[in-house]
Amino acid sequence: MTRATLLTITAPTGEPAPGDPGFALADFDAPQVRITDLAVTRGDGVFETIAVIDGHPQALGPHLMRLAHSAELLDLPAPAEHVWHEAVLAGIADYRSRNGEGGELFAKLIYTRGVEGTGSPSGWIFVDEGEDFTQQRLGISVVALDRGLRHDVAETSPWLLAGAKSLSYAVNRAAQREAVRRGADDVIFISSDGYALEGPTSNVILLADGVVRTPQTDQGILAGTTQAEVFAFFQERGYATEYRHITRDELQAADALWLVSSVRQAAPITRVDGREYPVDAELTAELNRYLLSRTH
Repeated sequence: MTRATLLTITAPTGEPAPGDPGFALADFDAPQVRITDLAVTRGDGVFETIAVIDGHPQALGPHLMRLAHSAELLDLPAPAEHVWHEAVLAGIADYRSRNGEGGELFAKLIYTRGVEGTGSPSGWIFVDEGEDFTQQRLGISVVALDRGLRHDVAETSPWLLAGAKSLSYAVNRAAQREAVRRGADDVIFISSDGYALEGPTSNVILLADGVVRTPQTDQGILAGTTQAEVFAFFQERGYATEYRHITRDELQAADALWLVSSVRQAAPITRVDGREYPVDAELTAELNRYLLSRTH
């Protein structure tokens, strides 16, 4: 029997009918998506992935806000926040009732333009066990790859959808395969004019001269829900935090680096393009305990 829980969102954009919650449990192993859905034929949709720890979906509100922001960038109708919110909770409850209450899970939310020609968006959520990131939370090696776009692309060319969490992830996956070909685990994208941006599925955090920084999001970077919590962690411990443009040279000169994301949490970087970085194992372990214990 498949462990995962699947829910179809029957009212993705508006009020469901009386007595209808706007979502329904579905058979994970049965066909669900029509081949003419624009998610399949065009990658025309958005998504979010939420860590679920001890039954609690972390940063559910911020994730739903980001889903709505991505939808707006794609000119999709605004998703019905309360329907998606309740569907996530129902999916988690169903999964845990069938599989037990332990372990790290994730909930993936997918919202698309729907079947071509219908004008009706589609959506679904599935909940499953997360990958074991134990080793990556101890350290990863990274390569810096040219993204092929200027750092101000979101301003100059908004139609390129930089900063939207789009289903069109082929480039991100290709970058990660290139990292593996180069003997590394992950990627930091660099703009064509020399600024550090983000990872394919993560935000960049650097520590330099006692200040914790991340590239500011007006560069077509996806605003990170986990990154915001990382800043809160460091602020509580007396560190200054800062959003700003960070050059490739500043990235390479950092005292310490992390890639942070919703499900993997914080992965310290041990090497970028051959340059070694020290890892404060105790600080990183404390950071991950903080992230994994979030209840908001």
